[in-house]
Amino acid sequence: MCGMSQPPHNRSSASPPPARPDASMSLLTHVMDHGLDEGYAEASARREAEGTAGLPRTLKAKLALAGGLVLAAMVVTLGAAQAQLAAPVLAKEHQELIDRVERADDRAKDLDRDIDHLRTDVAGRQRTALKQPGGGQGDLVALLAGATAARGPGIKLVVDDAKGTSSGGGGGPRESAGFSDTGRLRDRDMQKIVNGLWQSGAEAVSINGQRLTALSAIRAAGDAILVDNRPLVPPYEVLAVGDKKRLGPAFQDSADGQYLHVLQESYGIRYTLSAADDLRLPAASSLTVRTATAAEQQKGAS
Repeated sequence: MCGMSQPPHNRSSASPPPARPDASMSLLTHVMDHGLDEGYAEASARREAEGTAGLPRTLKAKLALAGGLVLAAMVVTLGAAQAQLAAPVLAKEHQELIDRVERADDRAKDLDRDIDHLRTDVAGRQRTALKQPGGGQGDLVALLAGATAARGPGIKLVVDDAKGTSSGGGGGPRESAGFSDTGRLRDRDMQKIVNGLWQSGAEAVSINGQRLTALSAIRAAGDAILVDNRPLVPPYEVLAVGDKKRLGPAFQDSADGQYLHVLQESYGIRYTLSAADDLRLPAASSLTVRTATAAEQQKGAS
């Protein structure tokens, strides 16, 4: 049987498979084709082979979080319940403390009133004792000692701080004490004013209603002026009973009066001086008798 001749197989004519465009980037293609590291893949396969007896990790985390929230809620609820139970007790203790403070304040006020009453009683007894044996001389001694109120003509001196405050400079007489505000009247200034009034012939002196005696103390506490430990507030009203025609000029011509004038000119301290026909000065609030002698009995007295 004659068959048709087959064309010879030409292997050389078969075309090779086309090369990959990224054949030159073998490392990059390996990373792209194998995104999961072999170690991670083996660990994942091992966990799957162990079975599914336990719950998934994500569910465990959720249950743990839920348990923590429940525990925190229980703690907060318990704390709120305890605070609510303790609130009435704390409120009661707070009210008891307030009541104790108020009672102590009331007691202190009562004691202050008793002290003022006793001082008034002692002063009255002292005035009575001074009047009985000495007659007119006793009245004069009581007046000069501040045991009785004073009334008569005299001068009224009103002293006030400078408008605003200013820092001193220039080595004036007020620089030595270290005060930076030289526009304020100081205790030593008031001492000079009062001493000048006494030396000028004043028979009785008061500052803002505080009667001065030979034992009165004028001191400072910070920027405040104290008279017998009682603070004064500017303006300072100084009343002096005496000869109104002579007392004013004598004070202005004295060294202390000139000192006050220097304070006005150099530091802005303000003051006004005027004569008065009728001044009323109270008795000293507290007067202590340090020495006493028995009066001689008059003849014929039982």
